[in-house]
Amino acid sequence: MPAGNFSASLVLPRAGSPAEMGLRSFVASLALYDAVRAVAGPEARLSLKWPNDVLLSGGKLAGILLESAGEALVIGIGVNLVAAPGMTDVEEGALTPVSLKSETGTEIAPEDFLPHLAQAFAFWEERFCTYGFGPVREAWLAKAAKLGEPIRARTMREEMHGTFETVDAQGHLVLTSAEGRMSIPAADVFF
Repeated sequence: MPAGNFSASLVLPRAGSPAEMGLRSFVASLALYDAVRAVAGPEARLSLKWPNDVLLSGGKLAGILLESAGEALVIGIGVNLVAAPGMTDVEEGALTPVSLKSETGTEIAPEDFLPHLAQAFAFWEERFCTYGFGPVREAWLAKAAKLGEPIRARTMREEMHGTFETVDAQGHLVLTSAEGRMSIPAADVFF
């Protein structure tokens, strides 16, 4: 990772059931969205890509990785604050990586970005723990990239094409295609 970019892991010792753990990706992406908005301002063109990326001006700015260890959950977060990987470093068909500095001119050190992210994560985690996934889901959908538009979802076994209809109460991607409506628990999404 280039110097000046942000990388951190948060360990939640008791993150609930495996299903609840998976929903933390939405909590983390909303927190990242809010943290970037706080430092870059309201003119930054941000959106969220299901289930775990933050986009800026249509390119990938940040990603989230969840890993469980028993009852604990590790949330890994990476943000391209100053530099982004080149297209040769990402999978074919992936979104163009971008950095906060290149897209908005905003410069912030990782240690100065952390308090913004911590505050935003505390807010969304408290909402999730108090009110459940409903309010988190609604807020996430309001910021979702390509909602109502055609996308591709690829699992280990198949690739599905359809219209991104919504995210259901379990956090699954819901696509509507010629074959009907499908709920997808895990996939790579391309558009």
